[in-house]
Amino acid sequence: MTSGSKKTDNAAVIDQLALALAKEPKSKAFIPLAEEYGKAGMWEEAVAVLEDGLKTYPNFITAMVALGRAYEQMNQPVKAKAILEEATRLSPDNLRAHRTLAKLYAAQGAKEAAVRSCDVILSMNPYDQEALSLRAGFDVPTVHGAAQSQRQLHARQVKPVSFETDRLRGGSLACALGDAISATKAEANEVPSSAPRLEERLVQTADFTDQALNKTKSAVIAQLEQWLNSVQTRRRNPQVSSRLDS
Repeated sequence: MTSGSKKTDNAAVIDQLALALAKEPKSKAFIPLAEEYGKAGMWEEAVAVLEDGLKTYPNFITAMVALGRAYEQMNQPVKAKAILEEATRLSPDNLRAHRTLAKLYAAQGAKEAAVRSCDVILSMNPYDQEALSLRAGFDVPTVHGAAQSQRQLHARQVKPVSFETDRLRGGSLACALGDAISATKAEANEVPSSAPRLEERLVQTADFTDQALNKTKSAVIAQLEQWLNSVQTRRRNPQVSSRLDS
């Protein structure tokens, strides 16, 4: 479809909506009419019908946000910011209002206000590219990124402790773990300043457990290899087998 035919279709829709609004001036037909004016770049007309509509429907959030965007398109940032801030006061999570406000704040150098609007958008959609790009211009890490970094740090600091078999829980390993746990409990009952030592003790306990498990595995493997060598020797030399049995 050519641009000429699109304009013709748009003009026909505008005429239909304008006629409907003229027949019922108190209806909400001014909203789609203003939208069609905006698509055609007729922002003055869009502002006019939105302002008239808000006289009938004050605090109509959809109309307020549309009017703020129309003001912004007409390069009237003061009016745009005023109506959009009122819209976000009535509807704090309105993403369309915050999207336009973020751009207005950024253009005015109001960093904190722009970041707040971006954060509202990112709280609903953490991967919103427009909000991420605008926020990155202020060199401020996102809440999502900070939380992810914190989870990664916690994963590096604390290693999980696991036991493979009941046999590996006995002996010196159990004693060592008992001592470590007792010491950890004692530190947990101290003043809050012992928290760093408590965390260090947990990490050391986990490291010791891994080392002890590895040593135990090596010992078991060595015993198995010795037993297999003994069996093979008996099979090759029956005399040695009889001496070993006696």
